[in-house]
Parts: sequence; structure tokens; C-alpha cells
Amino acid sequence: MLSFLSKLLGTSNDKLLKQLRVHLQAINHLQDAYSSYSNQELASKTNEFREKLSQGAGLDDILHHAFATVREASRRATGLFHFDEQILGGLALHNGMIAQMNTGEGKTLVAPLNAYLESLTGHGVHVVTVNDYLVARDAAWIGQIYRSLHVSLGAVISGMNDQEKKHAYACDVTYVTNNELGFDYLRDNMKYHELSKVLRPFHCAIIDEIDSILIDESRTPLIISGPVNQNLDLYLVMDKIMRELSSDGYELDEKNNQVIFTDHGITFLENALRRFDLITPTGNLYEYDNLYLVHHANQALKAKCLFKKDVHYLIKDNKLLIIDEFSGRVMDGRRYSDGLHQALEAKERLPIQNENQTLASITFQNYFRMYPKLCGMTGTAQTDQVEFRDIYNLGVAVIPPHNPKQRIDHDDAIYSTVADKYSAILKLVTACHAKQQPVLIGTISIEKSEEIAALLQKEGLKFNILNAKFHQQEAYIIAQAGRAGAITIATNMAGRGTDIILGGNPEMLLQTMNIAPEESQIVLERLREQSRREKEVVLAAGGLFVIGTERHDNRRVDNQLRGRSGRQGDPGETKFFLSLEDDLMRIFASERTASILRAIGLRDGEAIGHPMISKTLAKAQLKVEAMHYEVRKNLIRFDDVINHQRSIVYEQRNRIISAASLIDDLYSLTHDQVEAVVLRFIPSGSLREHWDLRGLVHEVAMSFNVIINQKDLEKGDVTEVEIVSSVYNLILNLYQQKRELYTEQHFHEALRYIFLTSLDQTWKDHLYSLDNLRQGISLRAYAQKDPLNEYKKDSFELFSNMLDRLHFTLVQGACHFHIDQNTIATKVIDLKENTLDGVFYTREEPNNNKYNKGFNLVTKAKKNLYIAPELRSPEDPATWGKIGRNEPCPCESGKKYKYCHGKDQC
Repeated sequence: MLSFLSKLLGTSNDKLLKQLRVHLQAINHLQDAYSSYSNQELASKTNEFREKLSQGAGLDDILHHAFATVREASRRATGLFHFDEQILGGLALHNGMIAQMNTGEGKTLVAPLNAYLESLTGHGVHVVTVNDYLVARDAAWIGQIYRSLHVSLGAVISGMNDQEKKHAYACDVTYVTNNELGFDYLRDNMKYHELSKVLRPFHCAIIDEIDSILIDESRTPLIISGPVNQNLDLYLVMDKIMRELSSDGYELDEKNNQVIFTDHGITFLENALRRFDLITPTGNLYEYDNLYLVHHANQALKAKCLFKKDVHYLIKDNKLLIIDEFSGRVMDGRRYSDGLHQALEAKERLPIQNENQTLASITFQNYFRMYPKLCGMTGTAQTDQVEFRDIYNLGVAVIPPHNPKQRIDHDDAIYSTVADKYSAILKLVTACHAKQQPVLIGTISIEKSEEIAALLQKEGLKFNILNAKFHQQEAYIIAQAGRAGAITIATNMAGRGTDIILGGNPEMLLQTMNIAPEESQIVLERLREQSRREKEVVLAAGGLFVIGTERHDNRRVDNQLRGRSGRQGDPGETKFFLSLEDDLMRIFASERTASILRAIGLRDGEAIGHPMISKTLAKAQLKVEAMHYEVRKNLIRFDDVINHQRSIVYEQRNRIISAASLIDDLYSLTHDQVEAVVLRFIPSGSLREHWDLRGLVHEVAMSFNVIINQKDLEKGDVTEVEIVSSVYNLILNLYQQKRELYTEQHFHEALRYIFLTSLDQTWKDHLYSLDNLRQGISLRAYAQKDPLNEYKKDSFELFSNMLDRLHFTLVQGACHFHIDQNTIATKVIDLKENTLDGVFYTREEPNNNKYNKGFNLVTKAKKNLYIAPELRSPEDPATWGKIGRNEPCPCESGKKYKYCHGKDQC
């Protein structure tokens, strides 16, 4: 009935396209007029549009003319004229939707339509893609369009310094990767100067391959972390124990990706730990003091059973690198958290790095939801449209192809064993190669791709292999996958974003050759002629043949692989080869299905196609997709809790950085903290004989650096309010003395520094507490309590406690700080910018020597002086003053102070 009504009334997508085609017609009507403009007249349209917007016009008012401008500019600058379908894609982006367009339909050319329009507002547009190669390529290629229209363009890639990034983000349009964008946001909220930040306020993000970024990669939050001191030898001990653990010591659940110790395994583990003197002869693993060992043992067991080399990670340059399970790319700089990465390093006999503590983190879901306008493009979004709508409030517009599809999608071939499946694949590849038909073989892991490579090598077939080990050359390899007789093995969707052109890509082939500049044009023409001849051969052979070696656990990835063939109406073929031993079938499909298939005729060496297997596969993929969706929903539910707290902290941090003066804030906080301290020693409504005046005098001296006379407090007519007022006024006098002694400028800079460092430290400690809370919160489900609600309640309490500690620390720091007079005399004090080298691993704390605690203006206590390095004499320690424990020793030994002259003090 639904199918009948859809045909009769049309689908929602049909209605949307009908509305978009009205705008398309209006844009097409303008084309003749715009094609008659000179280059200068066309470029002048940019200022004309900006003028209209400044006078109150909206983007919809200039939509048709802006799109017509970009279309004509593209024709002149790149030689590419937007198809009607590309204009429809741009209109979908303007409506804040996802434009689903087939592979090869020119999504890269769609982005400038909307990017140009949004840039006219002056707020900046981010065009986001998945790797540095695509950023550099698109900025150079598509940048010709922007430059011809006098629109500034920036490109941000990893390795750029802050000044280069700031310049790029200040441009009208900026091309950038999702990872760099997210980390720049986190880094900006760790800076001490407004001028040091690189990002502007968010306006519009256009995401290429939006499903890869917002769905596939959203399960892994971005984390900036620093090392935690710990006993690294423990990882080696646990790995040694795991190597001795037999299979009856644990239970493996592949479906849920979990592994747990059995009773036998726990007994074995306890005996082994006793041998290493990690628990007492009579102790057990679950005593309170031994609970940390349980965590280490579980991580070592996961490393042993759940993580495989060349599937989940690879080893390169003696380092363990994580492989993205969806793209097959190496995730540079990423590390597994919670000690798992160290457990894997121990397993692989690699140098073990310190475990990291979270300093700042955010998920892609919460990051991209901060943009007022979000849109994107991909070839496969419809299967996940529910998630896009629920999480990001994004609709999906399915744009029809420019040319009708000619690709032939063959039925799946199912075999009993993996060996039979590989034999059939090899036979098909050999047949295609014999008639010069190019073949793209898609695998789900490096391990599988190397198995296929070994089979082809044994048969003497030449091939290119594209997986995470060779990700830097992926664009060049995949670009030539359409050459006559080419055989390419690709892990998942490696090379995504680069078209496979039948006959090969002569321009990219030229880039791989060492040709002198004066000869490049001659060689390019020769390569183009060669590509034309090869294209005729490939077309006659049937186009690109895509072979899937097994089904992925997500239908979208299978559709992406199919989409590599049949570009722009080219002929092509696709076929998936499966076996009952494949992970998807073995884990998620029932054994009953396999037995029935064998009963109806599935024999060794033979393939079978049956509706039951298709339904079983579809159900298995739906199960996994639903499971992954729940993981992502659960992640964002928990991250929403911390996201609210993060927004409060970052808002306050930005206010501190930009505030002209923090005196009013300091006075308000000081009064609140004085009240709190007084109430601790003089409870509200208590009798005078219950007052702890001696403790109050001591606490005020220690916390606020002022002295009050206890005898004055013991007078019979003194009230709590008067005591609060008296202490508060003493502190205000202390502040005034500091302002007069150090000058207003130095006092405010010191105050800003204290506020920022205190906020950063308490926020870091709070994140560490939340990490620990999150680890065990799921156990409360056993007490019939909702873990999410429990997490919300406890994290709110932790956040409240954090704010209390922060406010006290701020006032205490303001009361105790001291600036050395020599420093003031020799140079103007400025905040020392914190460094963020090794962003994924560590963050150096700011140098804390400039504003030293310990100087008491009231009691005239001994000064703890800071002396500028240039005034210190290496031979005379008396001239050194206060030395930070991690500073180089002034004696010029080359050692840190804590390991040299400061060894006894630190």
C-alpha cells in the first residue's frame, strides 16, 4: 500500500526536488546574461551582493544570482560547468540538508555554490573534508573559482603554526579537516590570549563525506591529554601472565566484543600475581587495595583477545598506530585510553608510553552542533537518515544522477568456506585481467587485503595495494584504478574523495613522474592520448569491476564500494563474494541458517544464491547498525552532560581573557569566600561559646594572608556580620597595597593569570574525576538505577564542588601572589603563553614562576624572590632566587634543577 501511494502521490524526496527545480529554472534563466559579463564585471558581483546584504536583504534574495555567478566563474576558471544536478545539490545545502549524490557526480564542485553564498555575510565558512590531501587539492583546484570572484580562501592542514592557521581561518572560505578543526577548538580554549586564538565564531560548516565524519568517526571523541606518572612495568607483568593464560581462563563474546575472566582464570591470575609479589600470599584480587590490578588485568585480556595486528592497529617505526575501522586509514596521534594502548604496546614488545590524562575533549556530535548552519554531501546517507535527523536535525535530499546508471550489480555469491570464496575471486580477477577489464577489490581490513595480495602474487598477477600502511599515496593509487588491466586492492573506502576515471587520470599520473617543468606539457599530452586509448579498451571490456570480498557490518559502506563503479553513467559491474565463515555471518547469522543452506545444496567449491541468505545478511547488518547507533546515542547522552559544563567553563574562560578588568569579580568572590570561611568556624545561629575563634584567626591568615586580632573578636558585642566585614576590608586593603606596589597594569595581568591557571587546573582535575566516574557508572544498573541519571546527578555534584574549589583557589591566589621588583624594572610583564606541542599526548603547564606565592604584605614574611635568568650568576646560588623544579639548573650543568642543585629541596 505504501509503495502504491508513493507512486501515486510521490515521495517526500520527489516533492523536495520539485521545489528545488523551481529555483534551478530561475538560475538557468540568468545564465545567458552572466555568460556575457567580462571577468571584471563578474568579480564585481561579490561587492554588489555584500552591499545588498548590508542594506537588509537576505541570502534568499540573492540566491539565484549568486549561484549563477559561481557557475559562470567555474566555467572560466576550471573549465567545469555545473550540471543541473549539481545546482540541485547546492540548493539542498542552502536549505541546511545533506545532498546525497552518487560517486563521480562532482560533489567537490557543489560546495563552492553554497560556500560562496554564505561567505558574503562576512562571517566565514568552513568546508570540512576527511584528510589533508583533499584539503590541499580542493583549495588549489576549486580555489581558482573563489579567487576569480575576489573571495579570500584559506587551507588548514596539520603541521601549520598558529599564525598560519589564524590567517587561514580569517579568510572568507576555509578548507580544513574535521580533526584539525576540532583540535583547534580545544586548543583555542587552552590559550591565554584572545590574540592567540585561531578560530572565529562559528557560522557555517559544509561537510564533504558527511556520513564518514558525523557517523563513522563520531564514536571516537577528540581528546587532548597529558601523561600521568605510573608504573609501566605492571603492563609487562600483565602481558606475561596473559601469554600463560589458557583458553579456559576466559570467555569470549565476539558479538558484543567483550571478554571476561572465568573462575579458573581468576584463580590462575591470583596465583600469578602472588608470584610477582603484587598481592599478599593470603590476599585476593578483589580486595580494596588490589582493585587497580583488576583494571590492568582486564585491559591486558582485551589486548590479547579482542585486538588484532593489521586489523585494529599496525606497527610502524616501532610505534603502535590505530587503524580507523571505517576508512582503513591510520589515525595519526590517536591513542586508546584507559591503559589499553599501553597493554597493546606490551603485547607487541614495543616501548610503553605513559598513560594519558584528559585535559580537554569533545565529540564530533557536540562540536558540529555548535554551528548555526550545518550541511553536507555524501554518496550514502539515506540508510542513516534517522540518525542524521535525530542527532543533527539534518534532512537528506537524494539528488538524481546526471546520466542514467549503466552499472550491473550481480547477485551475491555465497560459499561454504573462505578458501572456496578466495578461489572464486581469483578466478574472476584472472578472467577480467585477461580481457583488460580493471578490477577494484574491496576488503574490510589490512589483514584481509594482504591475504588477497598473497593469492594474486602467487598467480603472478601485478596489482596495487591500498591500505592504512600506504595511506599517503592512496589518492594517486586509486586515481589509476580505472586503467586497462589494472588490479587494485583497497581496504574499506581508502582513497575516498578521489574519482576513478576509466583509462586513468593523466594529470595525477604526471605528478608521480620526475619530469622537468619544460617537458611536462608534452608528457601530459602523451599521457592524455594514452588514457583515451585505454578508456576505449576498458569500455569495451565492461568498465570497472568492483569485487567485495565480504559484506561490511554497515550497508552504507557496501554501497560506497559499489558506487566506485559506474561513474557518470559509465558501464561497470559489481559483485560480492561471501562465505559462511565470514565474521558477519559467523557472529550475527544463526547456525540454523548455515545448516539449512547446506541442506538445500550449498556444497564445498560451489556458490549458491538464495533469498534466505539475503534476508539473513540484511538482518545481520541491521542488528550491527542498530548496535552502533545505540553506542553513538549513548556517547552523546553522556557527553551532553559534560558539554553543558564545558560550555560554562569555556564561556567563563573567554570572559576572563577578554575582560578589561577582573577587580569586580575578585571583590565579589572574596566576599563570598570570607563568608564561607567565617561560617565554618562560627556556625549560623550558634552560641558564642561554640565559636572557634582561634581556628578562624589561623584559617584567615593561611587562606587570605591577613592577620586579625583574636581579642577583638572576643568582645561581647561583635557579630558574625561584623567579623565578615572586618576580614573582607582587611583583604581589600591587601589588594589595594598590591595595586599600588605593582601598578594597575601588572596587578591586572597577574590577576588574569591566576584566574586562568586556576580554572585550567580545576577543570583538568574535574575531567579526571569524570573519567573515573564514567568507568564504573554502568555497575549501578545492578542496583536497578539508571546509569545515565546517576551520572548526571554525580557529575553535577562534582561540578559544584569544582566551582567551590575554584573560587577559593582564585581568592587565595590573589591574596598570596608576589611579583619581583627586578622583573618589573627590567621588562613589562605579560602572560606566558602555554605550549601545546604533541597535542594528542601532552600539554605543558604554563611557567608558574612569574607570580610567586608566599609574599605577605601584612606580616612582612620572607620574600620568595624570582630573579630574571640574565641576572643570575652560575657560580653564586645566592643570585638565583626562586627556581622552578623543571627549569634548567642555573649552574649550567645541563640538568633540570630538581636533579641538580635543587635535589634536596624538590
